[in-house]
Amino acid sequence: MTLTQRLSTLAVATLRPSLAPNYWSQSAWTILRVVAGLVMIHNGLDKLANIESFAEAYVKVIGLPFPIFFSYCAAFTELIGAPLLAIGLFTRPAAAGLFFTMSVAMFHHIKIAGFSIPYLELSMLYASCFLFFAVNGAGLFSIDSLLSGWLNATLPQAAQQREVLEASYQTAETASKQ
Repeated sequence: MTLTQRLSTLAVATLRPSLAPNYWSQSAWTILRVVAGLVMIHNGLDKLANIESFAEAYVKVIGLPFPIFFSYCAAFTELIGAPLLAIGLFTRPAAAGLFFTMSVAMFHHIKIAGFSIPYLELSMLYASCFLFFAVNGAGLFSIDSLLSGWLNATLPQAAQQREVLEASYQTAETASKQ
């Protein structure tokens, strides 16, 4: 298997959703993905509105070094990952990044208030949604699904064309030696 074939197989596996297509469940899945992505955008905007106070109140408190840097990382993960999740493009990596930021938020809440449900509930719900999409992908109604289908349709044809060209090259090379 060539490097191109391996990369295309990896791309298809990353983009393709894990569950069988059932249009009703896939519609609900799409609504959850869009809503979770859209409502997460404001968190990144809030962080960027006053990055220094966010870094002081949240990042420095949990003991991470370079609090301004990690505050920007969290803000841009939310500002880039949330819209990608909403449209269903590169959903697994976007959801993984968002899951990680929510895991850090849950750690912050536990460190500040212990296992208090009122403090943990929103970040736990977000983290659960993002973990679901990191594991299962975007679903049937997404750009990832379209790209996966397109890659499945075009890449095997390209591999076949390459094999035909290689065979004809080998034939021509053998004929020129005789």
